[in-house]
Amino acid sequence: MVSEFESTKDTVQEITESAAVHVGRIAQIVTGAIVDIAREIGDLATDVFEMREAKERAAADREPLPTVVDPTP
Repeated sequence: MVSEFESTKDTVQEITESAAVHVGRIAQIVTGAIVDIAREIGDLATDVFEMREAKERAAADREPLPTVVDPTP
């Protein structure tokens, strides 16, 4: 027969192990979420840079407007 002390020790050990497993799983979930968020922010920044560069290229490709000279003084 197991003493009350040993039974209590076993219960505390099981609770501690279970808590450690659950905390580890939660940490993995949070870590994965942080990775996903960082990736999305990076993708958004890349999109913004690409759009800005496309705007600059489009502006450079535009033909300059003709200069109109008024012949009257």
